[in-house]
Amino acid sequence: MKVLKWILIGAVALLIIGLLIPEKIMIPVQGATAKDWNHNTFWYEPWGKSGVHKGIDIFGTKNTPVVASTSGVVIFAGELSRGGKAVAVLGPKWRVHYFAHLNEYSVSAGDTVSINSQIGLLGDTGNAAGKQPHVHYSILSLVPMPWLFTTQNQGWKKMFFLSPHKKLTIK
Repeated sequence: MKVLKWILIGAVALLIIGLLIPEKIMIPVQGATAKDWNHNTFWYEPWGKSGVHKGIDIFGTKNTPVVASTSGVVIFAGELSRGGKAVAVLGPKWRVHYFAHLNEYSVSAGDTVSINSQIGLLGDTGNAAGKQPHVHYSILSLVPMPWLFTTQNQGWKKMFFLSPHKKLTIK
């Protein structure tokens, strides 16, 4: 019973520490500005098989460097049917930053990355094949935020997905 108690205390402490780490976020495409994505595409519907668009698409020239939008640990680097070549980084506040449609990625699961370090190249892989090169960028919170719940289609998922547009344009 004492071991279980200490495991629980450790888990709560780890959760709190993760939430206290300051979060700094930057645009994940080298040289891009807020003019390189449509500000209204977060939670836009209808959006293919996913129903709603849970991120933003930042456009640019193929093979433009894609950089870590925050510091963290790479928890996935690989290929997905819809996302193509993709990378996921666990950053501060227990938030996963997801980058999809990369032409290639240069990190592996377990790597630590610093904000602005290159993680891949802009591309059109997965279900973006043949479309203008871009990175699909999403921010997923592992800690639910019930106040973001809405009655929209899949609105309950808004407790977990943050608008990258809002995060990237806050000064």
